[in-house]
Amino acid sequence: MTEQDASTPAEHESDRTETPDACSYLLRLYVAGETPKSMAAIRNLRALCATHLAGEYSIEVIDLRINPQLAAADQILAIPTVVRHLPAPLRKVIGDLSDAERVLVGLDIQPRAGS
Repeated sequence: MTEQDASTPAEHESDRTETPDACSYLLRLYVAGETPKSMAAIRNLRALCATHLAGEYSIEVIDLRINPQLAAADQILAIPTVVRHLPAPLRKVIGDLSDAERVLVGLDIQPRAGS
């Protein structure tokens, strides 16, 4: 598994760890530019996934300043928002994702043993 370094959402719209067909979790993170909250959400989601979903996830970072029309597909009303597309059902968490326990519960991700 290799993760692209998307240092800014404006530079990279997609931050995939693996192809969606090969991953257990497909997460889409909606942000707006390089705000402190957006950057914190990206860092926090990457850290959470590396800790709890190592090798089993794909993250798409979508900058709504570049592609605002993409917000309609997932009914995004606030940002940053992470949407879990796989496994079904769809789940959402709003905020900078700094409260790992809240994010795990909200996305229905079971922490790995020893985490």
